[in-house]
Amino acid sequence: MNVDLHCHSTASDGALAPAVLVARAFEKGVRVLALTDHDTLEGLDEARSAATALGMQLVNGVELSCTWGGATIHVLGYGFDVNATPLVEAIARLHDGRWLRSEEISRKLALKGMPGALEGARAIQQELGDSGNAPARPHFADWMVREGFVKDRAEAFRKWLGAGKLGDVKQHWPTLEETVETLRAAKAWVSLAHPWHYDFTRSKRRRLIADYIQAGGHAIEVVNGHQPAEQVGSLAILAREFGLLVSAGSDFHGPGGWSEIGEYRPLPEDLPPLWCRFKHDPIIAAV
Repeated sequence: MNVDLHCHSTASDGALAPAVLVARAFEKGVRVLALTDHDTLEGLDEARSAATALGMQLVNGVELSCTWGGATIHVLGYGFDVNATPLVEAIARLHDGRWLRSEEISRKLALKGMPGALEGARAIQQELGDSGNAPARPHFADWMVREGFVKDRAEAFRKWLGAGKLGDVKQHWPTLEETVETLRAAKAWVSLAHPWHYDFTRSKRRRLIADYIQAGGHAIEVVNGHQPAEQVGSLAILAREFGLLVSAGSDFHGPGGWSEIGEYRPLPEDLPPLWCRFKHDPIIAAV
C-alpha cells in the first residue's frame, strides 16, 4: 500500500520519532502518510520536514479521544488547519487532561506498592524521543517491566492497565459530537477510528455510526492493520449501508508490534477512499 492514514510517533505512544517514522514509511513504499498521534499535533512539523526531503506527501492528522455511550471513542481528523482556534484550544485541554490522567495512574500504582511510576514512565518516554506530552499507558507498562513488577507489557495491561483495571483511569474527554464539531471547524476530513475495537454489540455499533454521521462525520476506518478479514467485511457492509467514505491505515506504533507501517489488509475495491477527497493535492488525487 502506498497510502497509510493511521500511525503514531513518540509525540504520543509510538516508539519512533516523527522523522524516523517517516523514513521507515518511505522505505516500506508509503508515499502518502498521515501522522495521527493521540490528542497532539506536536510531531507534525518534524514529520513534514522529513517527508518533504523524501518527496513524500504528509497529510495533517490527529487521533482525538472522546466519549459516546459511556465508552472512549477515537476519531481521526485529516487535512485540517493546524492553527484553527477550536482545534488548538481542544488540543490544549486534552494535553492538560492527559497529564492529570498520568498523575492519577501513578498515584494508584503507588498505593499497590509501585512508587515512582510517573517519573519512570516519563524517563522511558524521553528515551524514545523528546516530548512535552504526558506518558501514556504503554510507557507505564514498559516501566513496570523494567522494574520487575510484570514480565511483559501484555501482563501489565492484563493485570493493571487494561480496560477496567486499576490503571484504566477514565479521563473527562469531550463528547463525540463536540470532537467532530471541533474537527469540522478546522476544515478537517473526519473518520471514525477502528469501529470494531470497541466492545459493542452489533446494534450498539450501528447506533454509534448513526450518531457519528449525525454529528458530521465523513468516513469510517474499514481497515486497521491486520485486523481479521471478517471484521473488514462487516465494516465494509456498514460503510455501504450508510453511504460513507472509508479510510485505512496500519495503526503502526513501533517495530515488532501487531502491524508494520504501510501494511494493512486490502480495502474492498468498491468503497470510496477518503484520501481521494483531499483537496489541492495532486499526489493524493493520483492515488
